[in-house]
Amino acid sequence: MQAGRIGPNAILQLIDVLERLGEGDLCRAVLVEAGVARPSPGAGMLPEVDCAAVHQTLRRLTPMAEVVLAEAGRATGDYILANRIPKAAQGLLRLLPRAVAAQVLTKAIARHSWTFAGTGEFRVESARPLVLSVARNPLVAGWRAERPQCIWHVSVFQRLYGRLVWPAVQVREVACCACGDPACRFEVSG
Repeated sequence: MQAGRIGPNAILQLIDVLERLGEGDLCRAVLVEAGVARPSPGAGMLPEVDCAAVHQTLRRLTPMAEVVLAEAGRATGDYILANRIPKAAQGLLRLLPRAVAAQVLTKAIARHSWTFAGTGEFRVESARPLVLSVARNPLVAGWRAERPQCIWHVSVFQRLYGRLVWPAVQVREVACCACGDPACRFEVSG
């Protein structure tokens, strides 16, 4: 069985946020403690265990982890909008009725879910209300918490649906593998 891989933005955007915040020392400490080398800007898919180690080490080392993960998720969404979804497709999504645009975007996210779910299992649990889930989410594998931890995922989804479907979108994680739930579940409402 091949080890799972996740897109490099799970780490690259986090590094960028820390450095923009003037937290270069914290950034280096996270990478060293996680045992992960700094990926190059053109890095391909990264081992999911490395991505999880960086996210979890950040949570252990600083109380500002949620702020950093949220900003890294927004930056990842911005990267996807700038580099992965053609401008013509973005324009079309904005012109479509919102329910149709949500369906089209959700199908595209599902087709590319391997880039953020790795060996986890992404599912669209329902369309109305829109509920997405990642069972066996590798970014929180082995992590234990009292409340949902997938701030990065929430922010990525919020950015994509907010820019392309519902400007006032709300994304909430209502279940999380880190809390002992079978899947991380995200409710998306416009």
